[in-house]
Amino acid sequence: MSGFGFDHIELLFLAPLALLPFLRSVLRDSTIPSLLSAPVDGLSAFASNIVKLSGAVAIGASLLGAAGLHVAGTELERIAEGAEIVMLIDRSGSMNETFAGRTPSGGEESKAAAAKRILKRFVEARRHDLVGVAAFSTAPMLVTPISDHIDATEAAIDAIDRPGLDYTNIARGLAMALSMFKTSEADLSRAILLISDGAGVIDPKQRDDLKAEFRKTNVSLYWLFLRTEGSRGISDQPTGEDESPQAAPERHLDLFFKSLGVPYRAFEVESAEETEEALKQIDKLERHPVRYVEKSPRTDLSASAFALALAAVGLLVAAKLGEVRLGVGDRGR
Repeated sequence: MSGFGFDHIELLFLAPLALLPFLRSVLRDSTIPSLLSAPVDGLSAFASNIVKLSGAVAIGASLLGAAGLHVAGTELERIAEGAEIVMLIDRSGSMNETFAGRTPSGGEESKAAAAKRILKRFVEARRHDLVGVAAFSTAPMLVTPISDHIDATEAAIDAIDRPGLDYTNIARGLAMALSMFKTSEADLSRAILLISDGAGVIDPKQRDDLKAEFRKTNVSLYWLFLRTEGSRGISDQPTGEDESPQAAPERHLDLFFKSLGVPYRAFEVESAEETEEALKQIDKLERHPVRYVEKSPRTDLSASAFALALAAVGLLVAAKLGEVRLGVGDRGR
């Protein structure tokens, strides 16, 4: 809840000092013995009260400014459409090539650069998502945890087109992505967005562990397969009699994903335009009611308090400069 607060509340114990102007005038004492016989002057009485009040305001406002007066920020719970998403990004060396399978030259764009550009646009369009980023090649790497900090997510995506390694250890990458979800928030809509241009072989023990973890985490899986021109596709059957995962890793990875028992969909794309279109489809699929807390920053009032104190001091200075010297005894002073 919002309300007034102080950074140094102990300074408010000096607040009684604001009464001093009512006990002692800041103006010079008169040398006239008594003014009781003079007629009542309403304007003078008003001016005297203004001077005393200005002194009290100057002291009080200075104390409020020094104490760090502020209005606390607010937290409002809202409901929007979104999801909790982990982007699992392949950082193998082949991601630095174009969709045509060569080193970028001229105005060409690598698969990693295209993914970076399109993913940033995807994140910017989904302001209420909770997004985390992980990368994998030989080993997995947590880039940013799941959060609503869009700037941090975009900075993490900016780094995905850095030179990568050759090996694709997709099993360890998936394990890290699953570990980023909190079991205490299992009622949220969750998804892993796997962005990869290839597949690795997952051994049977890792398969069993991943299956158990997927079911426990209750997460959807989307595979954005950035297919290199001329390479084997997800549904391509291997030639000859070799049906092993080593011969057709993409096909066997797709079959494994279909056996997980969780919502799964693969998007096979061969250009930046197809990648963008696939993400638009994912955007439509992952729009579920999600609760989020909208925070407003606190409002600092110390500067306003000091400005008020300065204005009150200005009135006191003007009153001091406008004093009239009464009596013979004031001459020469």
